[in-house]
Amino acid sequence: MTESVRTPVGAPAARVRGRVPLRVGPVSTVLRLRPLVALLGGLAGLLLVFACDLALGDYPISPLGVLRTLFGGGDAGERLVVLQLRLPRALTGLLVGAALGLSGAITQAVVRNPLASPDLLGVTTGAGAAATAVIVTSGTLGGISGVVASLGLPLVALGGGIVTAVLVGLLAYRGGVDSFRLVLVGIGMNALTVNATLWLLTIGETQDAGRAMVWLTGSLNARDWDNVVPVGLALLVLVPLTLLGSHALGALQFDDDTVRELGVPVNIARGALLLGAAVLASLATAAAGPIAFVALATPQIALRTAGTPRPPLVVSMVFGALLVVGADLVSRTLFGSLQLPVGIVTAALGAPYLIYLLVHRYREVQT
Repeated sequence: MTESVRTPVGAPAARVRGRVPLRVGPVSTVLRLRPLVALLGGLAGLLLVFACDLALGDYPISPLGVLRTLFGGGDAGERLVVLQLRLPRALTGLLVGAALGLSGAITQAVVRNPLASPDLLGVTTGAGAAATAVIVTSGTLGGISGVVASLGLPLVALGGGIVTAVLVGLLAYRGGVDSFRLVLVGIGMNALTVNATLWLLTIGETQDAGRAMVWLTGSLNARDWDNVVPVGLALLVLVPLTLLGSHALGALQFDDDTVRELGVPVNIARGALLLGAAVLASLATAAAGPIAFVALATPQIALRTAGTPRPPLVVSMVFGALLVVGADLVSRTLFGSLQLPVGIVTAALGAPYLIYLLVHRYREVQT
C-alpha cells in the first residue's frame, strides 16, 4: 500500500491522482488510496461475515448474544454453540483462507501467471495424496495406523505438500527456475498426485475410502480448538517471515538479467518464496483438507480491486479469509440440515472463474 519515492530537491510534492505523498524527516513515501480502501473494505466484509457465521445456524443467536458470549457472558447453551461449535470452526476457516490467499498471491507474483496456484501446481493434491494414503491404510495396518490417522494426519498432509513442491522445483530446475517450465512440471505433478489419490481410493476399504473422500472435499466440520491452535501458531510464525521476504517480489517481475543487476539472487529468492508459499498451502490443506480455487481466485480478485501491478499480499490474505468464511456460512445455512463441505462451495464459485481466466488469457495471447 506504500511505495518509496525520490522527490527532486526543491520540487514541490505533487499530488498524483489516487496517491497521497507523505514525508517523515528525510523519508518520503506515497500512500496509495485504492489498495487501502480495498483492504479496509475486505476487513469490514470479513468482520460482517464472521459475525454472521457465529450467529446464524440451526440454533440462531442474536448479534448481541454473540458479543455477550465472546466477552464471558451468555447462558450455557449460547456458550456451547458459540465457543465450542462455531468459533473454532470459523477461526479455522479464517486462518486457512488467509494462508491460501497469501500462498496464491506469492505463487502468481513469482511465476507471473494468473493461472499459477498451489492447486494447479500439485502442492495441495500432493498433501491430499499423502493424507489419503494414511486414511485408506488405517483399517489394514491396525491400531497404530489408526492413531497416526487421527493424530498425525495434518503432519502427513503437510509433509506431502512440501515434498511435492520440492520435487516440482527440482524437476523444473535447469540452471535456474523458468516460470513456464515450472507451470508445466506442476501441472504434470498435479495429474500424477490426483491419479495416485484415485488409485489409493480404489484399493482401500469402502469405509476408509469414504472417510478419505470427506477429507478430500475440504471441510470445516468438527473443527475444534485442537485444530485452531496449531494452524494459528504456525501462521503466526510463517506469515511475518513470508511478508518480510516478499521485498524481492518487485524485482522478480523483471527478467532474470535485470533482477541480477538489481542485486537480487534470482534462484534463491524465487525458490525461497515458492517454498514459503508451498508451506502455507500445505498447512492450510493439513488443517481443513484441499479447499479448491481459493488460492487461484482471491489474488486475482484482490489485484483487480486494489489496482496494483501484482497481487497484493495482505489484501489477498483478507479476501481469502473472507471467501472461506463466507463459503462456510453458505454451506451451514443455505441448505437447511444438509451441511455441505466448504470445498464444494468454493469449487462451485471458483470453477466459472477459472474458465473466465482461461478465456481471458487465451485472448491476451491471441492479441
